Amino acid sequence: MKAILRSRLTPLIALALIMALVPMIAPTSFHLRVAALVWIFSLAALGLTILMGYAGQVSLGHAGFLGIGAYAVAIGPARLGLDPLLCLLLGAVLSGLIAWLVGRPILKLKGYYLAIATLGFGVIVALILHSETELTGGPDGMSVSRITLFGWRVTGALNWYWVSAGALLIGALIALNIAASPTGRALRALHDSEVAAAGAGIDVSAKKLAAFVVAAVYAAVAGGLLAAMNGLITPEAASFSHSVELVAMVIIGGLGSVFGTVLGAAFLVVLPQTLTAFQEYEQAVLGLLIMVFMIFLPQGIVPSLRAMIEERLP
Repeated sequence: MKAILRSRLTPLIALALIMALVPMIAPTSFHLRVAALVWIFSLAALGLTILMGYAGQVSLGHAGFLGIGAYAVAIGPARLGLDPLLCLLLGAVLSGLIAWLVGRPILKLKGYYLAIATLGFGVIVALILHSETELTGGPDGMSVSRITLFGWRVTGALNWYWVSAGALLIGALIALNIAASPTGRALRALHDSEVAAAGAGIDVSAKKLAAFVVAAVYAAVAGGLLAAMNGLITPEAASFSHSVELVAMVIIGGLGSVFGTVLGAAFLVVLPQTLTAFQEYEQAVLGLLIMVFMIFLPQGIVPSLRAMIEERLP
Protein backbone atom coordinates (compact mmCIF):
# COMPACT_ATOMS: atom_id res chain seq x y z
CA MET A 1 0.00 0.00 0.00
CA LYS A 2 2.83 2.40 0.85
CA ALA A 3 4.42 1.65 -2.50
CA ILE A 4 1.18 2.59 -4.27
CA LEU A 5 0.92 5.87 -2.34
CA ARG A 6 4.50 6.76 -3.28
CA SER A 7 4.24 5.68 -6.92
CA ARG A 8 4.90 8.43 -9.45
CA LEU A 9 1.88 7.43 -11.55
CA THR A 10 -0.63 7.23 -8.68
CA PRO A 11 -1.62 10.94 -8.78
CA LEU A 12 -1.93 10.83 -12.56
CA ILE A 13 -4.19 7.76 -12.49
CA ALA A 14 -6.30 9.24 -9.68
CA LEU A 15 -6.66 12.50 -11.60
CA ALA A 16 -7.70 10.71 -14.80
CA LEU A 17 -10.35 8.70 -12.92
CA ILE A 18 -11.77 11.87 -11.36
CA MET A 19 -11.86 13.55 -14.76
CA ALA A 20 -13.79 10.63 -16.23
CA LEU A 21 -16.24 10.62 -13.31
CA VAL A 22 -17.11 14.33 -13.13
CA PRO A 23 -19.19 14.54 -16.36
CA MET A 24 -21.28 11.60 -15.13
CA ILE A 25 -22.28 13.37 -11.93
CA ALA A 26 -22.26 17.03 -13.01
CA PRO A 27 -25.95 18.03 -13.20
CA THR A 28 -25.60 21.12 -15.43
CA SER A 29 -23.30 22.87 -17.89
CA PHE A 30 -22.48 25.38 -15.14
CA HIS A 31 -20.90 22.63 -13.04
CA LEU A 32 -18.88 21.43 -16.04
CA ARG A 33 -17.67 24.98 -16.59
CA VAL A 34 -16.57 25.26 -12.96
CA ALA A 35 -14.74 21.94 -13.31
CA ALA A 36 -13.02 23.25 -16.46
CA LEU A 37 -11.91 26.32 -14.48
CA VAL A 38 -10.45 23.99 -11.84
CA TRP A 39 -8.40 22.19 -14.49
CA ILE A 40 -7.20 25.45 -16.05
CA PHE A 41 -6.13 27.05 -12.77
CA SER A 42 -4.56 23.73 -11.73
CA LEU A 43 -2.43 23.91 -14.87
CA ALA A 44 -1.27 27.42 -13.99
CA ALA A 45 -0.57 26.38 -10.39
CA LEU A 46 1.41 23.34 -11.57
CA GLY A 47 4.03 25.74 -12.89
CA LEU A 48 4.33 27.20 -9.40
CA THR A 49 4.60 23.66 -8.01
CA ILE A 50 7.74 23.22 -10.11
CA LEU A 51 9.08 26.64 -9.16
CA MET A 52 8.15 26.68 -5.45
CA GLY A 53 7.71 23.03 -4.54
CA TYR A 54 10.67 21.66 -6.48
CA ALA A 55 13.09 24.59 -6.73
CA GLY A 56 12.07 26.50 -3.59
CA GLN A 57 11.73 29.88 -5.35
CA VAL A 58 8.85 32.25 -4.55
CA SER A 59 6.88 34.16 -7.18
CA LEU A 60 4.16 36.69 -6.36
CA GLY A 61 3.71 37.84 -9.95
CA HIS A 62 2.86 34.55 -11.62
CA ALA A 63 -0.49 35.85 -12.88
CA GLY A 64 1.47 38.23 -15.10
CA PHE A 65 2.47 35.27 -17.30
CA LEU A 66 -1.12 34.05 -17.25
CA GLY A 67 -2.16 37.47 -18.56
CA ILE A 68 0.49 37.40 -21.28
CA GLY A 69 -0.75 34.03 -22.53
CA ALA A 70 -4.36 35.15 -22.37
CA TYR A 71 -3.80 38.39 -24.28
CA ALA A 72 -1.68 36.62 -26.90
CA VAL A 73 -4.76 34.56 -27.81
CA ALA A 74 -6.85 37.76 -27.89
CA ILE A 75 -4.47 40.16 -29.66
CA GLY A 76 -3.04 37.78 -32.27
CA PRO A 77 -6.31 37.02 -34.10
CA ALA A 78 -7.84 40.49 -33.56
CA ARG A 79 -4.85 42.67 -34.48
CA LEU A 80 -2.67 40.40 -36.63
CA GLY A 81 -5.16 37.95 -38.13
CA LEU A 82 -3.32 34.92 -36.74
CA ASP A 83 -4.90 31.57 -35.90
CA PRO A 84 -5.97 31.40 -32.22
CA LEU A 85 -4.33 28.00 -31.70
CA LEU A 86 -1.06 29.34 -33.11
CA CYS A 87 -1.37 32.33 -30.78
CA LEU A 88 -1.77 29.96 -27.83
CA LEU A 89 1.62 28.46 -28.69
CA LEU A 90 3.17 31.85 -29.42
CA GLY A 91 1.94 33.14 -26.06
CA ALA A 92 3.69 30.25 -24.32
CA VAL A 93 6.91 30.96 -26.23
CA LEU A 94 6.68 34.70 -25.51
CA SER A 95 6.12 34.07 -21.80
CA GLY A 96 9.07 31.69 -21.69
CA LEU A 97 11.28 34.28 -23.39
CA ILE A 98 10.17 37.07 -21.05
CA ALA A 99 10.69 34.78 -18.06
CA TRP A 100 14.21 34.02 -19.28
CA LEU A 101 15.02 37.73 -19.68
CA VAL A 102 13.42 38.79 -16.39
CA GLY A 103 14.56 35.75 -14.44
CA ARG A 104 18.27 36.20 -15.12
CA PRO A 105 18.58 39.27 -12.86
CA ILE A 106 15.80 38.74 -10.32
CA LEU A 107 16.59 35.09 -9.52
CA LYS A 108 19.89 36.28 -8.08
CA LEU A 109 17.74 37.59 -5.22
CA LYS A 110 16.54 35.42 -2.36
CA GLY A 111 13.67 35.23 0.09
CA TYR A 112 11.63 38.39 0.58
CA TYR A 113 13.66 40.29 -2.02
CA LEU A 114 12.81 37.73 -4.71
CA ALA A 115 9.13 37.81 -3.72
CA ILE A 116 9.02 41.61 -4.02
CA ALA A 117 10.85 41.56 -7.37
CA THR A 118 8.39 39.05 -8.86
CA LEU A 119 5.53 41.10 -7.41
CA GLY A 120 6.90 44.12 -9.25
CA PHE A 121 6.94 42.20 -12.51
CA GLY A 122 3.30 41.19 -12.08
CA VAL A 123 2.30 44.79 -11.31
CA ILE A 124 4.08 46.03 -14.44
CA VAL A 125 2.26 43.51 -16.66
CA ALA A 126 -1.11 44.40 -15.13
CA LEU A 127 -0.48 48.13 -15.60
CA ILE A 128 0.50 47.65 -19.26
CA LEU A 129 -2.64 45.64 -19.93
CA HIS A 130 -4.73 48.37 -18.27
CA SER A 131 -3.11 51.36 -19.96
CA GLU A 132 -2.45 50.20 -23.54
CA THR A 133 -6.07 50.71 -24.57
CA GLU A 134 -5.52 50.61 -28.33
CA LEU A 135 -3.76 47.26 -28.12
CA THR A 136 -5.47 45.50 -25.19
CA GLY A 137 -8.83 47.23 -24.93
CA GLY A 138 -7.90 48.72 -21.56
CA PRO A 139 -9.95 47.94 -18.44
CA ASP A 140 -12.86 46.68 -20.55
CA GLY A 141 -10.72 43.92 -22.05
CA MET A 142 -11.06 42.20 -25.42
CA SER A 143 -13.21 39.57 -27.02
CA VAL A 144 -11.39 36.36 -27.92
CA SER A 145 -11.81 34.23 -31.04
CA ARG A 146 -12.71 30.57 -30.61
CA ILE A 147 -10.00 27.97 -30.99
CA THR A 148 -10.33 25.45 -33.81
CA LEU A 149 -8.71 22.01 -33.55
CA PHE A 150 -8.40 20.13 -36.85
CA GLY A 151 -11.51 21.83 -38.20
CA TRP A 152 -13.45 21.38 -34.94
CA ARG A 153 -14.51 24.68 -33.31
CA VAL A 154 -14.23 24.27 -29.56
CA THR A 155 -17.47 25.53 -27.97
CA GLY A 156 -19.72 24.44 -25.13
CA ALA A 157 -19.04 23.52 -21.53
CA LEU A 158 -18.51 19.80 -22.17
CA ASN A 159 -16.01 20.34 -24.98
CA TRP A 160 -14.03 22.84 -22.93
CA TYR A 161 -14.14 20.47 -20.00
CA TRP A 162 -12.34 17.77 -22.00
CA VAL A 163 -9.90 20.20 -23.65
CA SER A 164 -8.87 21.67 -20.28
CA ALA A 165 -8.75 18.19 -18.70
CA GLY A 166 -6.48 16.92 -21.48
CA ALA A 167 -4.18 19.93 -21.12
CA LEU A 168 -3.93 19.36 -17.37
CA LEU A 169 -3.15 15.66 -17.79
CA ILE A 170 -0.33 16.50 -20.19
CA GLY A 171 0.95 19.19 -17.81
CA ALA A 172 0.77 16.82 -14.83
CA LEU A 173 2.64 14.10 -16.74
CA ILE A 174 5.40 16.57 -17.65
CA ALA A 175 5.64 17.80 -14.04
CA LEU A 176 5.90 14.23 -12.71
CA ASN A 177 8.57 13.38 -15.27
CA ILE A 178 10.53 16.51 -14.33
CA ALA A 179 10.34 15.48 -10.66
CA ALA A 180 11.74 12.02 -11.47
CA SER A 181 14.47 13.32 -13.79
CA PRO A 182 18.03 14.41 -12.87
CA THR A 183 16.83 18.01 -13.29
CA GLY A 184 14.07 17.40 -10.74
CA ARG A 185 16.51 15.93 -8.27
CA ALA A 186 18.80 18.92 -8.79
CA LEU A 187 15.89 21.29 -8.17
CA ARG A 188 15.01 19.50 -4.93
CA ALA A 189 18.65 19.68 -3.88
CA LEU A 190 18.80 23.46 -4.28
CA HIS A 191 15.38 23.67 -2.55
CA ASP A 192 17.02 22.14 0.54
CA SER A 193 20.26 24.13 0.32
CA GLU A 194 21.63 26.19 -2.57
CA VAL A 195 25.10 26.12 -1.02
CA ALA A 196 25.11 22.33 -0.74
CA ALA A 197 23.69 22.00 -4.26
CA ALA A 198 26.44 24.23 -5.67
CA GLY A 199 29.02 22.20 -3.75
CA ALA A 200 27.66 19.07 -5.43
CA GLY A 201 28.35 20.57 -8.85
CA ILE A 202 24.82 21.77 -9.67
CA ASP A 203 24.53 24.97 -11.71
CA VAL A 204 22.15 26.68 -9.29
CA SER A 205 21.47 29.76 -11.42
CA ALA A 206 20.69 27.72 -14.53
CA LYS A 207 18.35 25.34 -12.70
CA LYS A 208 16.44 28.17 -11.02
CA LEU A 209 16.08 29.98 -14.34
CA ALA A 210 14.86 26.79 -16.05
CA ALA A 211 12.21 26.28 -13.36
CA PHE A 212 11.10 29.91 -13.72
CA VAL A 213 10.76 29.59 -17.50
CA VAL A 214 8.82 26.31 -17.27
CA ALA A 215 6.48 27.85 -14.68
CA ALA A 216 5.86 30.81 -16.99
CA VAL A 217 5.00 28.53 -19.91
CA TYR A 218 2.50 26.60 -17.77
CA ALA A 219 0.81 29.86 -16.73
CA ALA A 220 0.71 31.19 -20.29
CA VAL A 221 -0.96 28.05 -21.67
CA ALA A 222 -3.50 28.18 -18.85
CA GLY A 223 -4.15 31.86 -19.55
CA GLY A 224 -4.67 31.18 -23.24
CA LEU A 225 -7.15 28.40 -22.48
CA LEU A 226 -8.97 30.62 -19.97
CA ALA A 227 -9.32 33.45 -22.48
CA ALA A 228 -10.49 31.16 -25.29
CA MET A 229 -13.05 29.42 -23.07
CA ASN A 230 -14.52 32.65 -21.73
CA GLY A 231 -14.47 34.43 -25.09
CA LEU A 232 -13.39 37.56 -23.21
CA ILE A 233 -10.31 38.61 -21.29
CA THR A 234 -9.66 41.61 -19.02
CA PRO A 235 -6.55 42.85 -17.19
CA GLU A 236 -7.98 41.27 -14.02
CA ALA A 237 -6.43 37.99 -15.23
CA ALA A 238 -2.97 39.40 -14.44
CA SER A 239 -3.92 40.97 -11.10
CA PHE A 240 -1.98 40.54 -7.87
CA SER A 241 -4.98 38.81 -6.27
CA HIS A 242 -4.78 36.06 -8.89
CA SER A 243 -1.07 35.64 -8.20
CA VAL A 244 -1.82 35.21 -4.51
CA GLU A 245 -4.57 32.71 -5.31
CA LEU A 246 -2.16 30.61 -7.38
CA VAL A 247 0.38 30.59 -4.55
CA ALA A 248 -2.38 29.66 -2.08
CA MET A 249 -3.46 26.74 -4.31
CA VAL A 250 0.04 25.28 -4.19
CA ILE A 251 0.50 25.78 -0.45
CA ILE A 252 -2.95 24.54 0.57
CA GLY A 253 -2.69 21.41 -1.57
CA GLY A 254 0.91 20.72 -0.58
CA LEU A 255 4.20 22.06 -1.91
CA GLY A 256 5.69 19.73 -4.48
CA SER A 257 2.54 17.61 -4.82
CA VAL A 258 0.93 17.45 -8.26
CA PHE A 259 -2.34 16.02 -6.99
CA GLY A 260 -2.22 18.43 -4.06
CA THR A 261 -1.99 21.35 -6.49
CA VAL A 262 -5.16 20.19 -8.23
CA LEU A 263 -6.90 19.76 -4.89
CA GLY A 264 -5.80 23.24 -3.80
CA ALA A 265 -7.11 24.70 -7.05
CA ALA A 266 -10.41 22.90 -6.60
CA PHE A 267 -10.63 24.26 -3.06
CA LEU A 268 -10.17 27.90 -4.14
CA VAL A 269 -12.31 27.67 -7.30
CA VAL A 270 -15.23 25.55 -6.08
CA LEU A 271 -15.57 26.69 -2.47
CA PRO A 272 -16.42 30.34 -3.27
CA GLN A 273 -19.28 29.02 -5.44
CA THR A 274 -20.70 27.17 -2.44
CA LEU A 275 -20.26 30.12 -0.07
CA THR A 276 -22.46 32.54 -2.01
CA ALA A 277 -25.22 31.97 0.55
CA PHE A 278 -23.08 33.83 3.09
CA GLN A 279 -23.05 36.90 0.80
CA GLU A 280 -20.92 39.60 2.47
CA TYR A 281 -19.28 37.03 4.79
CA GLU A 282 -18.11 34.83 1.90
CA GLN A 283 -14.49 36.04 1.87
CA ALA A 284 -14.27 35.91 5.68
CA VAL A 285 -15.47 32.29 5.75
CA LEU A 286 -13.06 31.35 2.96
CA GLY A 287 -10.17 32.99 4.81
CA LEU A 288 -11.11 31.21 8.03
CA LEU A 289 -11.18 27.82 6.28
CA ILE A 290 -7.74 28.47 4.78
CA MET A 291 -6.41 29.32 8.25
CA VAL A 292 -7.88 26.10 9.67
CA PHE A 293 -6.26 24.02 6.93
CA MET A 294 -2.87 25.65 7.51
CA ILE A 295 -3.08 25.15 11.28
CA PHE A 296 -4.09 21.49 11.23
CA LEU A 297 -2.46 20.46 7.93
CA PRO A 298 0.66 22.65 7.80
CA GLN A 299 2.37 20.63 5.06
CA GLY A 300 -0.68 20.92 2.82
CA ILE A 301 -3.68 18.66 2.39
CA VAL A 302 -2.19 15.83 0.34
CA PRO A 303 1.24 15.44 2.04
CA SER A 304 -0.35 15.64 5.50
CA LEU A 305 -3.04 13.07 4.71
CA ARG A 306 -0.50 10.77 3.03
CA ALA A 307 1.75 10.92 6.10
CA MET A 308 -1.20 10.12 8.37
CA ILE A 309 -2.19 7.13 6.22
CA GLU A 310 1.36 5.78 6.04
CA GLU A 311 1.69 5.98 9.83
CA ARG A 312 -1.29 3.68 10.21
CA LEU A 313 -0.15 1.15 7.61
CA PRO A 314 1.94 -1.86 8.67
